[in-house]
Amino acid sequence: MQPFQFKEFIVHQDKAAMKIGTDAVLLGAWCSVDNFPDTMLDVGSGTGVVSLMLAQRSDAMTIDAVEINDAAHEQSVENFELSTWSDRLFCYHASFEDFTQEMEEAEEKYDLIVSNPPFYSDDFESQDTARNNARFTSSLSFKELVSGVSKLLADQGTFSVIIPFKEQQKFVALALENNLFLTKACRVKGTPTSEVKRSLLEFSFQKKDLIQEELIIEISRHKYTQAYIDLTKDFYLKM
Repeated sequence: MQPFQFKEFIVHQDKAAMKIGTDAVLLGAWCSVDNFPDTMLDVGSGTGVVSLMLAQRSDAMTIDAVEINDAAHEQSVENFELSTWSDRLFCYHASFEDFTQEMEEAEEKYDLIVSNPPFYSDDFESQDTARNNARFTSSLSFKELVSGVSKLLADQGTFSVIIPFKEQQKFVALALENNLFLTKACRVKGTPTSEVKRSLLEFSFQKKDLIQEELIIEISRHKYTQAYIDLTKDFYLKM
């Protein structure tokens, strides 16, 4: 498995069950860093690509990641150490539940929390356990994710996530139960004629007017829209 070369960093992905995909890059590029967050958390880091993108986009002194899978944790650590931001990046090897408990006891809070969570239901599980844990909600349910985020997010902080569009309503309702309000939503389509596949969502403890967007990735095969190019050009080599 070849490493993935971005403009300012390289990501090895031979150990992680889930390889780099569009979802992670979309999240890393789309989530807002306008409020100059100083502490960030990436829940379920996988290869570490989202954390690395956040390091490139910000001056945050603390960028923590948490990853339960042994191999993916090892991969994140390796990729962090190879980057020019290794002094700001740290990956914890733990379940999100255990991590949340530990950070709560230490009274740690994060200005920005991001997650590209596992999301296929158990019906589609394969024989590959590592891949299952990376892909399926049995390893980290949306309920556990939102609950943990609500405990670790700073009062003025933001939480950004990418999920299947069909799960949006359920996810927003779960967030509301935890006093997290949807402030920004972007519907992602592969092409102008395809159905909405993904939702990029931003939440806050503050109620704000909802900003709604739509992003189309390709006009035709490998011919990307200007909006997608503008979003990802700081990262992809060929954009």
